[in-house]
Amino acid sequence: MSKKESQSLLPSLADYRDVPRTWKNDLLAGLTVSIVALPLALAFGVSSGAGAESGIVTAIIAGIVAAIFGGSHVQVSGPTGAMVVVLAPIIALHGAGALALVCLMAGAIVILAGVFRLGRTVGYIPWPVIEGFTLGIAVIIFLQQVPTATGTEPGESNNAVVSAVQSAMSAEMPKLAWSLGIVALVVVIMLVLLKLAPQFPGSLIAIVVATLVASLFDLPVDVIGELPSGLPAPTLPVLDPHMMGVLIGPAFAVAALAAIESLLSARIAATLTNSGSFNADRELVGQGLASVASGFFGGMPATGAIARTAVNIRGGAKTRLAAVVHSVLLLVIVLVGSGVVSQIPLAALAGVLMVTACRMVAPTTVRLVLRSTRSDAVIFLLTAIITISIDLIYAVLIGIVAAGFFSLRQLAKTSGVYREELPGEPVEGDERIAVFHLEGALFFGAADRLLERAEALRGVEVVVVRMAELQFLDATGAQAATEMITGLERRGITVLVKGVQPQHRALAERIGIFHSLRDQAHLFDNLDDAVAHARDHVARARAEREAEGGAG
Repeated sequence: MSKKESQSLLPSLADYRDVPRTWKNDLLAGLTVSIVALPLALAFGVSSGAGAESGIVTAIIAGIVAAIFGGSHVQVSGPTGAMVVVLAPIIALHGAGALALVCLMAGAIVILAGVFRLGRTVGYIPWPVIEGFTLGIAVIIFLQQVPTATGTEPGESNNAVVSAVQSAMSAEMPKLAWSLGIVALVVVIMLVLLKLAPQFPGSLIAIVVATLVASLFDLPVDVIGELPSGLPAPTLPVLDPHMMGVLIGPAFAVAALAAIESLLSARIAATLTNSGSFNADRELVGQGLASVASGFFGGMPATGAIARTAVNIRGGAKTRLAAVVHSVLLLVIVLVGSGVVSQIPLAALAGVLMVTACRMVAPTTVRLVLRSTRSDAVIFLLTAIITISIDLIYAVLIGIVAAGFFSLRQLAKTSGVYREELPGEPVEGDERIAVFHLEGALFFGAADRLLERAEALRGVEVVVVRMAELQFLDATGAQAATEMITGLERRGITVLVKGVQPQHRALAERIGIFHSLRDQAHLFDNLDDAVAHARDHVARARAEREAEGGAG
C-alpha cells in the first residue's frame, strides 16, 4: 500500500486491482462465509431483541458498505455478539424504535473518529484487557441465550447473570424439555462436525437438522416467525432532540465498541493474510458508514466480525469482493428463502450462539495470561468480571487504567536513585561528598524516592547528581529534582549536576533545575570534572575552617 493510499479515507480503483487474478478465490470465500454468517446473523438479531430480520439486514447492508468503504481488504462485517451485549439493554430500556437513532448517532461518532485519525489508538489496549473483555463478552452471550434455550421470557434484571437465573426459574415443562432438546441437538451436531469434519459449516447443518426435526414432529417450540421476502425500504430515523440526549451515552458506548472490535479484527486479519496491511482510520470511516446505512434499513450497528473474517481468509479471500459476495448471497437467501428461514426454532439459534460463545475463549490463551505475571492476571480477571457484572465499556476503561497503574509501578521499581563511590583513588575529604546516580525514569511515580534520599543525607558538603543514564524525565520528576537541589542548597550543601541529556534540557530549564543551582558553573558534562570540583570545594572549605580556628 503506497503512502498516498494509506492516507486516503475513500475507496479507490486500486482496492480491486487484484480482482482479475483472485476473483475465483474471492467468490468461493464469499460463499463459504455467507453460509457461516446466516445462522449467526439471525441469532444475533434475535438475541439483541431487535429480531431476526434486523440481524440479516445488518449482515447485508452493513456488510456491503463496510467492505467497500472500510480499510481492510478481507474484513467481514455485520452483527456480532459483543454488539448484542451492548444493544440488548438499550433495546430493553428504550424499545426497538430507538435502534435506528442509535445506529445513526454511533455511526457518526465512529466516522468522526476516523476523520480525526484516531484509528491507531486501539494499539494502546493491553493484551490482558482484550482477553478479559473477550471472556466477559463470551459469558454474557452464553447467559443471554438462557431464555431462548429454556423457552421463557428474559428476566427483568439488566444484569445478564441475574436475568438468566430469573428466566431459568420461570421455565415450565414440557416446553423446557423440548427447547433444551433442540439446543442439545444443535450443540452435539456442531461439536461432532467440528471434530470430525471441520470443513463443513456445522452451524448451518445443525440449524437445518433442528428445523427438520421440529417441523416433522410438530414440536412445541418457538420459531423465528414470518420474515419479509426482501429488504425493507430505507427510512430516516426521527431526530427527536430529547431522545438524542437520552441516547448520547449509549451511542458513545456502541461507537466505542464498534471501533475497538472492528480495529482488533482488522489487525488480526492483517496478520493472517498477505493481502496487505489495513488503514485503521479508513476502517473507522467505513464501519461508521456501515452502521448509519444499517440504521436506515432497520438494522443494527455493525462491527468487524473476527470469526467470519477468519473464515473468509481461510476460504481464500484476497480482496473486498469476497465480503461483498457474502452480503449479496445473504440477500438472495432473503429474497428466495424467507419462508424456510421463518421455521427455524429459536432454541436452535440459542444453541449456535452458546457454542459460539464457548469457542470465543481459548483455554490455552487464558492459561497464558494467568501464568504471565500477577499484574496481568489481575487485569485480565478484573476486566472480565466488570464486563459481566457492570458494563463492557467501563471494563475496557478500568482495565486500561489498571494496566497503566501496574506498568507505572513496575517502571518506578526499575527507576534507581543510588549513592555510589567516587571514582579514582580516595582522598581526604571524600566522606563529605555524595554522588547520586539517577537511572531509568524520574517521573511522578518515583519522585518521592529522590527527595527521601536527599533528606537522609548527613555530614555532606557537596552532592553530585549524575543524570546521564536517566532515560525518562517528566515534569513531576524535574520538579522533584529542583526541590531536592533547592533544599540541599538551603542546608548549605553545594549541588553539582552532571550529564543532563539533550532531550531533557528544555524541560529542566523550564521547571528550574538549572536555576536552582548556586552557580551555573555547577553544571558538568564530565564526571571527573564534577568530582574534581567537589574535592576542591571540600578542600577550600576545610582550609577556611582551619584558618578560622587558627585565628581564634
